[in-house]
Amino acid sequence: MFNLNGKNALITGASGGIGRAIAETLHASGARLTISGTRMEPLEELANSLGDRVQIMGCDLSNGVEVENLYKGAQEKMGSVDILVNNAGITRDNLFLRMTDEDWASVLEVNLTSTMRLCRGVLRGMMKSRWGRIVNIGSVVGSTGNPGQGNYAASKAALVGMSKSLANEVASRGITVNCIAPGPIRTDLLRGITDAQIEKITSQQVIQKQFQKSDVCDLVELLLDEKATSLSGQVLNVGGV
Repeated sequence: MFNLNGKNALITGASGGIGRAIAETLHASGARLTISGTRMEPLEELANSLGDRVQIMGCDLSNGVEVENLYKGAQEKMGSVDILVNNAGITRDNLFLRMTDEDWASVLEVNLTSTMRLCRGVLRGMMKSRWGRIVNIGSVVGSTGNPGQGNYAASKAALVGMSKSLANEVASRGITVNCIAPGPIRTDLLRGITDAQIEKITSQQVIQKQFQKSDVCDLVELLLDEKATSLSGQVLNVGGV
């Protein structure tokens, strides 16, 4: 049975969608959680529904100071961060001819740079304990591309390269770093994506269906398992690409 008793996890983007589902899964497996997001009301509702072993920390991931406060606060309150799930992400969709520098930079800042900062911030503690699990939630769009999402696709493609590089750096310290790349899953992040676009992305998958949040959670469980020491530097595509 999947057991995270005694493990401390920091999860970003936990106020809804995939992040909430991951938080519920890890909590049910015994982990102590720090859940983060920008919307406090759903975070408080989630914390109340889970009960004990949960603390809330709001964070604007575009703000480097707040990101630093997040991982330092999580370490201080829980004693350590053994598991980091970088799930938060934003979109600023537009065609290239209409995309502003701000649209581009804001997506890269939240989806990529904040992930780097959080990984860097928790590494020292993981290296000291010689155990750690980092799971970065990417997207199949990082491999396939999608019209109007050049900035989002770039951030998720870069996330893969960063994760593979980090996995190689820390492999000897008992730390694994992996990506999960979901296809279209019905969350708030899909607002503005047409049914035709969803169908096009799904048609490129090996398993041609729209998956659920629970499918992502199943892969998170796999990567966090004590026995998953040989799984690092991998990209698990939900549905295959």
